[in-house]
Amino acid sequence: MTLYIKNMVCGRCKMVVKSEFEKLGLHTISVELGEIELQDDITDSQKEILLTNLQALGFDFIDDKKSKTIEKIKNLIVDLVHHKNNDLKINLSDYLVENLNQDYSTLSNLFSEIENTTIEKYFISQKIEKVKELLIYNEHSLSEIADMLNYSNVAHLSNQFKKITGFTPTYFKQLKDKKRIQIENL
Repeated sequence: MTLYIKNMVCGRCKMVVKSEFEKLGLHTISVELGEIELQDDITDSQKEILLTNLQALGFDFIDDKKSKTIEKIKNLIVDLVHHKNNDLKINLSDYLVENLNQDYSTLSNLFSEIENTTIEKYFISQKIEKVKELLIYNEHSLSEIADMLNYSNVAHLSNQFKKITGFTPTYFKQLKDKKRIQIENL
């Protein structure tokens, strides 16, 4: 049995969700971003307890097909930007089509309809949050960050960063109160 879970966007999320299932004695086969595969079916009372516990932690079940597809798109993009830097060189539309086995225009239209933004804008917002993270850690030059996130050059990264945040990357680094947005709130 596979269940789909909203706001499960990082490794810690996977651990927390898995833990909630294990507390009820439910055995997982796999835990991926946005979904968990169980060895056995769960009862309605177990599902109700899980829902309450997961909602208290900021998660939720996804039951309808459209929401599942949206969550899969988001999780693929989050995983791509935050965990698979080397894969950023591939075309986003090809990446989504390959992983979801659906036509990109269908995915794009659905995403825009439900999220009131485009897949591309969501992808860019994820990349900018990754840039913020890397700037805060101060371990890489802006040129290295541009290369890591597959920007054509530093100027392109800087222009996009300023357009989204209102700050240049250099100014952002100097801010004492650096505001990052939680991934699930993008």
